[in-house]
Amino acid sequence: MWVVGALPDEKARELLRTTVPDSPSASVPTHRDASAELAWWRSTAQNSLFSVSKSWPGGWVADDDAFRLSAFLDTCYDDSEHAETLRDTVMDLFPREVGESLFAATARKAGPFSALAYALGPDSTLRLPGRFGEFLLDADHVRAQLPAAEEALALTGARRRDAAERIRAWMTGLGDAPAHDADELLDGPLRILHHVVHTGQGAAGVVRWY
Repeated sequence: MWVVGALPDEKARELLRTTVPDSPSASVPTHRDASAELAWWRSTAQNSLFSVSKSWPGGWVADDDAFRLSAFLDTCYDDSEHAETLRDTVMDLFPREVGESLFAATARKAGPFSALAYALGPDSTLRLPGRFGEFLLDADHVRAQLPAAEEALALTGARRRDAAERIRAWMTGLGDAPAHDADELLDGPLRILHHVVHTGQGAAGVVRWY
């Protein structure tokens, strides 16, 4: 699951003061192989990591590099007790229903944010707020980071078609979500960020595995 939602600005500021020790915009993972894996990802970013399935119409088959990228993105997930507690707190503050203030993407076996990262490539992924899908921003930070998020997500023409196809490949080659809405995965998070800027709220992104 990947969830992006609005938060009351005062709640976002309070959480940033009391529970987030580092900068909310820190985006590069800190495990020891991160630099090497990030360099490898950049070297393969233009390549397709999937081949068309011969037995499943519309499906894809992951190659070894797809599994490698998936494993790297999984290692960027902070599963510490502190991080899980913060996720619980943020989720409790989100609106209850998906709509103009809440975006949620779910899939079986494959992470929606990982699919988006594969579609965008490393450099655009690192332009997104926070750290690999997870962020906590007050209203000022949302306004400051919106232009970079727009640059990463507001795709058109061939770039958008290619990104949507890559999302579908990830969701069928590594996951079990052939009906996943690739367009909504591209549009939904940016729609939330535009809304919170318009309404003066904070925002957060949360990745969860169940």
